[in-house]
Amino acid sequence: MSPAEHYAAARRRAADERTSLHAFREQYPFGLDAFQVEACRALEAGKGVLVAAPTGSGKTVVGEFAVHLALEQGRKCFYTTPIKALSNQKFADFQKLYGAANVGLLTGDNSVNADAPVIVMTTEVLRNMLYASSNALAGLGYVVMDEVHYLSDRFRGAVWEEVIIHLPESVTLVSLSATVSNAEEFGDWLGTVRGDTEVVVSEHRPVPLWQHVIAGNRTYDLFTDENHTEVNPDLVRLGRMDSERAGRPQDRYRRNRGQETRPVRSRIWTPSRAEVIDRLDAEGLLPAITFIFSRKGCEAAVQQCLHAGLRLNGDAERAEVRTIVEARTTGIPDEDRHVLGYHSWLDALQRGIAAHHAGMLPTFKEVVEELFVKGLVKAVFATETLALGINMPARSVVLEKLVKWNGETHADLTAGEYTQLTGRAGRRGIDIEGHAVVLWHQGFDAAHLAGLAGTRTYPLRSSFKPSYNMAVNLVGQVGRHRSRELLETSFAQFQADRSVVGLTRQVQRNEEGLAGYREAMTCHLGDFAEYGSLRRALKDRETELAREGAVQRRAAAAASLEKLKSGDIIMVPTGKYAGLAVVLDPGTDQGPEGPRPFVLTVDRQARRLAGIDFPVPVEAIDRLRIPRSFNARNPQSRRDLASSLRTKAGHVDHPRGRKQRSPAADDAELARLRQEIRQHPCHGCDDREEHARWAERYHRLLRDTQVIESRMKGRTHTIARTFDRVCAMLTDLGYLAGDTVTEDGRRLARIYAELDLLTAECLREGLWEELSPAELAACASALVYESRQPDDAMSPKVPAGTTTSALVDMVRLWGHLDALEGQHHLDFLREPDLGFAWTAYSWASGMSLDAVLGDADLPAGDFVRWIKQLVDVLGQIAAAAPDDSKVGGTARKAIEGLRRGVVAYSSVG
Repeated sequence: MSPAEHYAAARRRAADERTSLHAFREQYPFGLDAFQVEACRALEAGKGVLVAAPTGSGKTVVGEFAVHLALEQGRKCFYTTPIKALSNQKFADFQKLYGAANVGLLTGDNSVNADAPVIVMTTEVLRNMLYASSNALAGLGYVVMDEVHYLSDRFRGAVWEEVIIHLPESVTLVSLSATVSNAEEFGDWLGTVRGDTEVVVSEHRPVPLWQHVIAGNRTYDLFTDENHTEVNPDLVRLGRMDSERAGRPQDRYRRNRGQETRPVRSRIWTPSRAEVIDRLDAEGLLPAITFIFSRKGCEAAVQQCLHAGLRLNGDAERAEVRTIVEARTTGIPDEDRHVLGYHSWLDALQRGIAAHHAGMLPTFKEVVEELFVKGLVKAVFATETLALGINMPARSVVLEKLVKWNGETHADLTAGEYTQLTGRAGRRGIDIEGHAVVLWHQGFDAAHLAGLAGTRTYPLRSSFKPSYNMAVNLVGQVGRHRSRELLETSFAQFQADRSVVGLTRQVQRNEEGLAGYREAMTCHLGDFAEYGSLRRALKDRETELAREGAVQRRAAAAASLEKLKSGDIIMVPTGKYAGLAVVLDPGTDQGPEGPRPFVLTVDRQARRLAGIDFPVPVEAIDRLRIPRSFNARNPQSRRDLASSLRTKAGHVDHPRGRKQRSPAADDAELARLRQEIRQHPCHGCDDREEHARWAERYHRLLRDTQVIESRMKGRTHTIARTFDRVCAMLTDLGYLAGDTVTEDGRRLARIYAELDLLTAECLREGLWEELSPAELAACASALVYESRQPDDAMSPKVPAGTTTSALVDMVRLWGHLDALEGQHHLDFLREPDLGFAWTAYSWASGMSLDAVLGDADLPAGDFVRWIKQLVDVLGQIAAAAPDDSKVGGTARKAIEGLRRGVVAYSSVG
């Protein structure tokens, strides 16, 4: 380099050393990736950032830089996460990085060091702080929204948009997302509502991911090339062989009889869970997370590995596991350990094996996470909740199936879900490469798997909609007009408006086409558009009359079947059994589809017919006596009666079906249209049919254009229109009066639960005034609990007396609100679920964990989770209860009764 170039380089180095990013980089033993540097530089320049990158790529480094900037500038940083487990994890990480005094935690039911400059919280907590204009927002400089792609979640996604819209302009937003295909669209929206926002997209995985399939005793590579485009032909061939075997008659016979289809193992089979872990261990592919989309499946997998004698830890590791577990569980009383399955859980952990799912006690899950990160648990069987940002990277990820239960049905995994799950494979700084393993299963399709593995991104779609609580909070802060304007800035409306832009372009193209068609159908004799309309009206009327005729014929046919009696000889007009038959049973009691006569045909077939066999009316043409000894199952009986039928039929004139007069024959409208068409000037045009073809194309395109315009109208101002309907309902109920939030409305503004309006109505009607703390806990549980099996026909057990009366009144009140929602074209409030009432009552009454869980048939983790949500809603009830009501004090006492034992020591969050 020349002296000038040396000088310029030295100046650049000196300038870089003065940046906040330079000092921040010194904290890390590894260099930052290009996308991390780009995002951090944008942050230091005062811009907001959206970072979309694969799981495990290090997006959180950008969030940590926002924390660094906040502390350096003497401002606050809020770090939000979608779930409490992730909040707990980030809280622990930040305490190590920045010191316990600088870091706090807020998760709704826990508050630790709430005045710290760096607060980790769930997104709902920040939303509530914004609506309450909390003093904690003073001095806020940065907000990090981890897992921001959660805004597409149909249950909780709206919270993310509310926060983004309502954050003060002075706050810099850092949005961290999984790789989504429409990151630029999302970034454009962030730019419109938050100001200058840099979009940083990286599809590069720092640890390469290899895709495999285990079938039988072999592990196959899914792809045969480095670009992951060529599917392994061996897997395609195995799939073909499996399909052919599944179609063999002897295999179908065995399957129908519940037998094993292959008495001798072929080379295509699904190895057991213990075999899979053993093979991964032998190939150096542990630690591994096996995703099983069932809690019971996860627990069963652990037991199967234990029964198989699997041991993945040595003696020293076993001892270390025991030391860590005992230290983390000292607060659990001995009597609870048995109930929680502690000893079996510990035995599995010492062998290096564990389950991880929402039904586990939070403390148990956290211990599993800690041991897995330390390399002391090497095989985890988990539900997909583990993939939601929790820091548990593995060398390998195993998927047993490519189908999961989505709450309503068994559905195929999407490419986004597959990417999220397999993204756990490959530990940065530890593994050279990660491995995604799919087990062979019935119906496996290598091409389908290749499609999932080859699609790295998925679109982000808004799930935003106004709620009752949101409406009263917004109106109370900025009035209805400004509230509508704010809601129009939502990502949901942004996406709808963008789609309208595309539809508008389509309408413009259609209008150009319509002009061309109009010109092509021009007739020198008259208005051909008018003539074409008459022809279409004629065709539509003919179609309508034909439909009416068919309906009349079906009705007449059904009526004729009602008149049949046993022994009637009829002529079956159509179908497989058309021809002469004798009625054995008229079948008038066969159900809502109408009579289904049981007949014997002349060729000795005894069959029950359906309405489809009688498109026209049928009538008896003679009668035949049915012998009392006749048995339709006896071939000789059928032969004798069929012979009698043929003999009888020889003496009967077989009438032809009566021809019904068509409704079109006497239709005045049809006659008028035909006359107008004949009298129209264009009817005599030599090019009439050529013009008519262009007129038909014009009409089809016009109809398509009108449909598009209707869709455009439906998508414009959709959020604001829903908001208007919400406000109208709240006005009817007295929560709003124009731009004024009433006293009742201010109570509703403090209730953030899903059934916010029902909770407010219960308070207003005083349904809970005379309840004890345990009884109130039982009633409030109906506001938060949702059964995993909503169609369960069994009636839930509920406490007797005043509790039952209050619950009945709550359901009655919900019915009233549900009807009112129907009038306002809304559908927000689900029915209260009473399935947890007895459990909540028992626990609040002081019953032991053993007794409560035994009675509830509920996993410990679910029990703790629902109790914590109940505590949260009781806190809202206490805050919203009128000053002259006893309910506030009762709710606080209920919270004290619930927050004990396993609930108190389960975790910090």
